[in-house]
Amino acid sequence: MYWGEIAALTAAFLWAAGSFLFTSAVKRIGSIQLNIDRMTLAAVFIAITMLAAGISFNCTKNQLLYLVGSGIVGLIIGDTALFRAFREMGPRISLLIYSFNPAFAAILAFILFGEKLPFISIIGIFLTLLGIILVVTEKPRNDNPMNFKVTLPGVLFAFISALGQAGGLIFAKYAFNDSYIHSFTATFYRISTSVLLFLPLGVLLKRYVNPFKLYSRDKKSFKQISIASIIGPYLGITLSFFAISHTKLGIASTLLATVPVMILPMTRIVYKEKLTLISVTGAIVAFIGIALLFA
Repeated sequence: MYWGEIAALTAAFLWAAGSFLFTSAVKRIGSIQLNIDRMTLAAVFIAITMLAAGISFNCTKNQLLYLVGSGIVGLIIGDTALFRAFREMGPRISLLIYSFNPAFAAILAFILFGEKLPFISIIGIFLTLLGIILVVTEKPRNDNPMNFKVTLPGVLFAFISALGQAGGLIFAKYAFNDSYIHSFTATFYRISTSVLLFLPLGVLLKRYVNPFKLYSRDKKSFKQISIASIIGPYLGITLSFFAISHTKLGIASTLLATVPVMILPMTRIVYKEKLTLISVTGAIVAFIGIALLFA
């Protein structure tokens, strides 16, 4: 069985589903509060699971450093930017732009490590970008029930999130290459160290408030974040780590990038948003481009 590939597709589906809950909550409590609280909940869920299953917390010093770097780049910077993009443009367009992260990973590998880009990979990058451009530049619809609009800040935040995800995956892959580490262990250290670093910054910037007071007044947000934290950071990130440790990074990244395609029917069901031919075509073209990157 191709367990790595199955794990990647499952993670993509869970991330697509969780994005709707995060989008609803971020409008009320803000991207920094949301990111810190959902990571805290996920770290607690993972720690309980590891203790119950007897999974070791051991890792090497190098692995810990790589996972800290992965958390800073991917979770603190990347995911905070993505949640801000959700707030601006909604999950469908934000996640489509976010799907450019495999292209960023290939470009970063070329710049930092001198890895050559085959001609077909260059075509893949341009196709991915073309798919994104098709959707982003589409004429705004007046019948959008959620009133999501493409904005310049939203596009910039989405691209920052894609760059952060690419960097986070590279750091994580280094951790797995160093020596064996359980995917739950890697996820726990990546998330928990991110909380320890991000929480003081959020308080200092006055963008993080007492969660007990906040959620006593807003129980709906707490419910949404709790559910989304289970299916997103808890299961989604763990499965994505399992995927990159059991298959090639390119294959895992490509399958994880199916989120923009998976989210199309979800958007239609949840938001009653009418999908245009351009939006569907753009998502499919972008996915084909991502697949070509690692052909």
